[in-house]
Amino acid sequence: MTTSNNHIQDPDRFPKPPFRQQPQQAPGLASEMDPAPDHGEKSYRGHGRLTGRKALITGGDSGIGRAVAIAYAREGADVAINYLPEEESDAVEVIKLIEAEGRKAVAIPGDLRSETFCQTLVNEAAEKLGGLDILVNNAGRQQFNESIRTLSTEDFDATFKTNVYAPFWVTKAALAYLPRGACIINTSSVQAFKPSDILLDYAQTKACNVAFTKALAKQLGPEGIRVNAVAPGPYWTPLQPSGGQPQEKVEQFGADAPLGRPGQPVEIAPLYVTLASDECSFASGQVWCSDGGTGTL
Repeated sequence: MTTSNNHIQDPDRFPKPPFRQQPQQAPGLASEMDPAPDHGEKSYRGHGRLTGRKALITGGDSGIGRAVAIAYAREGADVAINYLPEEESDAVEVIKLIEAEGRKAVAIPGDLRSETFCQTLVNEAAEKLGGLDILVNNAGRQQFNESIRTLSTEDFDATFKTNVYAPFWVTKAALAYLPRGACIINTSSVQAFKPSDILLDYAQTKACNVAFTKALAKQLGPEGIRVNAVAPGPYWTPLQPSGGQPQEKVEQFGADAPLGRPGQPVEIAPLYVTLASDECSFASGQVWCSDGGTGTL
């Protein structure tokens, strides 16, 4: 016999496939997705776990970065977000949500494929926030390609510049500001461990993120700076319909997960909160996975 518990949320409250085909131009906008992703706009409740902290989040306009920005603000942190100029409409919404919590919000658009911009980004974020003690390297580029024969050097380079070079450049610049007790969180992917054939370049970059995390944790541990990564599985973000997956896969996105659906960004944001919080002060060099039951890690 089963009994209901009013304190447990309905596990079926989030959308399940099939979804409609919905192609977008990269980098894509959350506002144009159907169903709309849940970033925690109405549901995430903070508990003061990051009070007084100062965070920079790349790719903070939509998807996982947006959910993390909302969560950090509701946990008491001031937040700077980076995004591409084409994503301005999504970013404006995030800034309003951060400010609604009474926190300082800083918007810094620009292309992370430029080392000079990465340096400018960090300097501006630290100046406007009055410091920096959380760095989330989250921005990513994912464009599927059926064959190495058709994967151009230009696309390969753009993916590596966004996913590998940019975290290196941003982190290197941030070290001028990060104090003892600070933390760095990198967004990797299950693709680092179970690569898809159509994501040859993307999967490689996500494996790089894992190695970067583990090696950097060893370098920075003596300085009191923790470095960890999160490896998402199928999450409902603009990355998918804007070229990250073929449209027929978008229709069934997340169906193969044991939970039978894609994750919503709000469901992974608590991992980023926990990794940034003082409660997790001995966790470094770790990769935490959220994949809907597949058990990648």
